[in-house]
Amino acid sequence: MLQALGSPQNVLAASFGTLSKVLTDPIKVQAFIDFAAAPEPELVAQTRAWLAQPEHSMVCLGDDAYPAQFLELPDAPLFFFCKGRVELLQQPALAIVGSRNATVGAIDNAERFAETLSASGLTVVSGLAAGIDAAAHRGGLRGPGSTIAFVGTGLDRVYPASNRQLAHQIAAAGLIISEFMLGEGPIKDHFPRRNRLIAALARGCLVVEAAMGSGSLITARQANEMGREVFAIPGSIHSPLAKGCHHLIKQGAKLVESAEDIMTELAWDSSAVQTPVTPAATAAQLDATEQKVLQAAGFDPVDADTLGLRVGLTPDRLCAILLALEMKGVLFTLPGNRYQRRA
Repeated sequence: MLQALGSPQNVLAASFGTLSKVLTDPIKVQAFIDFAAAPEPELVAQTRAWLAQPEHSMVCLGDDAYPAQFLELPDAPLFFFCKGRVELLQQPALAIVGSRNATVGAIDNAERFAETLSASGLTVVSGLAAGIDAAAHRGGLRGPGSTIAFVGTGLDRVYPASNRQLAHQIAAAGLIISEFMLGEGPIKDHFPRRNRLIAALARGCLVVEAAMGSGSLITARQANEMGREVFAIPGSIHSPLAKGCHHLIKQGAKLVESAEDIMTELAWDSSAVQTPVTPAATAAQLDATEQKVLQAAGFDPVDADTLGLRVGLTPDRLCAILLALEMKGVLFTLPGNRYQRRA
């Protein structure tokens, strides 16, 4: 209809006869009439009041701020609402997605990868879910690339509520986007729908940790179908949360061990990378016993009893050393009295 009639105004003003010439299928004509019907006055007033607030905006198809990448979608959004820095839509971006119920190590990886990528100038894109998404946004906010969050509710809501403070931080220094009207809640079908926008906007998609049924695999599939690069971080062969990443790697996703691997694959100039300062101690800052325990821990999760047998220390002595290693940032605690070495 835009091709035939030239502008949204002309389309909306067209007569039934004109529409019938453009849309030969009567069902499509009726669908358009239903779509173009005047919305509820209360919703219009509510939306106008929301848009009048600072940093609130609506981007429509044809606007200069509208990302050209969205036009590759068969169902490109006609408009979407924004809260924050709309100019980020024109910056090169990389998506980081993964499990909502992620392990401590995966959350740490997502945050570190995002911080390094943002430091290089890439904008980190994700979905503001719990777990990996939230970690990716936190890391992205710490660099000049910042972060964009695509959400599955109206922008007057935050889901999950636990991310409310993070959402405020993103709105202030990054960008939050929704194609859903104000007041719309977290309906199940909204989240796969927003995933296509994440996949479209980014140059590539990194899956940090995912089980086989994870929604992040949908984003990765959509990214692959759109010709984007797909990356995955491998995990333990014993972890069900690593099986999704391993499946992607078997299907051709690039196995990555560092953010630099991603930038190399994208031919992104990494000379501007401002390597984040890590709080982890170096080997030289550990005494001989601490180094022995860290070496015995390996890189897979290990329980304290097994680790004690490996190093021959009493439970009290081992507990003190594990606490010291955790304080130095080289080890972290997992549920079930287990420990894992930080990469």
